[in-house]
Amino acid sequence: MADEANLAESRVLIADDNEQNRELLDAYLAEEGYTILFANDGQEAMDAVDAQQPDLILLDIMMPKMSGYEVCEQLKADAGKRDIPVLMVTALNEQGDIEKAVKAGCDDFLTKPVNQLELKTRVRSLLRVRHLANERDRLLAYLEEMGQQLEPPGA
Repeated sequence: MADEANLAESRVLIADDNEQNRELLDAYLAEEGYTILFANDGQEAMDAVDAQQPDLILLDIMMPKMSGYEVCEQLKADAGKRDIPVLMVTALNEQGDIEKAVKAGCDDFLTKPVNQLELKTRVRSLLRVRHLANERDRLLAYLEEMGQQLEPPGA
C-alpha cells in the first residue's frame, strides 16, 4: 500500500519561471521529505521528466519556451509519461483557463496564491494515486509472468 514512508521518497518537480514561486512551493513541501526537482521553463520541465522521472509535477501555465498547457499535452500524449500526475499551479483563474488546463490533461488545479494546507493535501493525494497505480502495474506484471510460467509446454 502507498504508505507515508513511500510517499516521502517521492520526487516532485516544480516547474515555474518565477524563482520566488519555486522557493515558496519548495518551502511549503519541505517538511514532507520529498525530493524536490526544479525547472525554470517548459522545456526544462520536459528535460527533467526525461532525466529524473518525477512522481508528480507542479506546473505553472505561463512559462517561456513551452507553456504549461503544452508541457501537459506532450506528457499526456506519451504512453511512458501520461501516468505522471500534473497539478497546475497558476495565477490564471478564469473558467476558460481551468477548462484549457483540464483539456490539456492536468489532474488537478490550484490558483495562486497557494494555500499551504491545500497544496500539501492535494500533493499527498496525487502521490498516493501515483504509487497505487505503480503497485497495480507491478502486480499485473507479476501475475502475467506467473500465468506464463504455469502454462504447460506446447500449450
